Amino acid sequence: MTKTYQAETADNKCNIFKGVLLYGRMIKFSHTVFALPFALSAAVLALRQNPITMTDILFILAAMIGARCAAMGFNRIADSEFDAKNPRTARRAIPAGKLGKGHTKLFVLFFSLLFIFSSAMLGSLCLYLSVPVLILLFFYSFTKRFTWICHIYLGFSISLAPAGTWIALTNSFSWPVLLLSFSLMTYIAGFDILYACLDMEFDKQEGLFSIPVRFGIKKALFIASLLHLVSFFFFFLIYIVFDMKLIYLSSVIIIGLLFISEHMLVQPDNFTKINTAFFHLNSIISIVLLIGVLADESVSRWI
Repeated sequence: MTKTYQAETADNKCNIFKGVLLYGRMIKFSHTVFALPFALSAAVLALRQNPITMTDILFILAAMIGARCAAMGFNRIADSEFDAKNPRTARRAIPAGKLGKGHTKLFVLFFSLLFIFSSAMLGSLCLYLSVPVLILLFFYSFTKRFTWICHIYLGFSISLAPAGTWIALTNSFSWPVLLLSFSLMTYIAGFDILYACLDMEFDKQEGLFSIPVRFGIKKALFIASLLHLVSFFFFFLIYIVFDMKLIYLSSVIIIGLLFISEHMLVQPDNFTKINTAFFHLNSIISIVLLIGVLADESVSRWI
C-alpha cells in the first residue's frame, strides 16, 4: 500500500514537471532573457530618482513573467492553424496535440491576471495601464495577417517593458528611458526579421505578411542590419544622456561586435546558423547590457 502510494506520488510529481516543461517550451520561456535585462536596466537607472525595495523587484519580475507568458500563450492559440501547416512549427504543443486550446486559454487567463495583479501592487497608474498593455501585446498575433511591419510592432510591444518598469518604480514618466525602449524595439525587430526569413516561402503560400515576403531575403537582411545599427546608436545615446562611464561604454562596444557577428552568421544563401544568431548572440547582447549598466552604476556609487 505504501509503495503504491509512493509510486503514485512520484508519477504525479513527474507529470507536473513534464507539464511545466511543456508549457515552458510552448511559450519559449527562455526567450524572456531578451527583454528582461532591459527592464532590469531601467530599474537600476531608476535608482537615481527613487529607492527600490526587493518587493518592487519581485513584482516587476512577476509582471514581466505574466505579460510574457500571457502574450506567448495567446500567440500560440492565434497561430495554431498556421503552425500545424508549417513543417518548422508543426511539432509545437498545440498543433502536435500535446496541449489543448482550452488548457492554453486557462494558461493565458492565469498569467494575464498575474500581470494585472502585479501591476496593481506597483501602483494605481500601472494598474490602469495593465489592460491596455495586454491588448497591445495580444494584438501582435494578428499583425502578420495584414502588414509587413509586424516585426516593428513586435519590437514596439516588447519595448514597453523598460518604460513600464520606470513608471512603476518612479510613478512618473521621463523621456530618457525611451532610449532603452527604442534600443530594445529596434534590437527585437531586427532579429525577428532574420528569423522570419526561415518562413518566407510558407508565409507567401498562406498570404501572410513579413519584410522578407515584401522585399526578399537580401533586402530583409539589409533592413535587419540597419535596425541593429539604429539600436546600437540608441545604446550609445544612453551613455551620453544618462552620463554613464567607461564600463557601460565598453559594454556598448561589445554589443556592437556581437551585432556584427550576428549578421556575419546569417547569409542570404545560408540559414544554418540562424538559431545561433537568434538565440545565443541576442541573449548575450541583453545580458551584456544589464551587466554594463549595473557595473557602471555600482562603481559610480562606490566612487
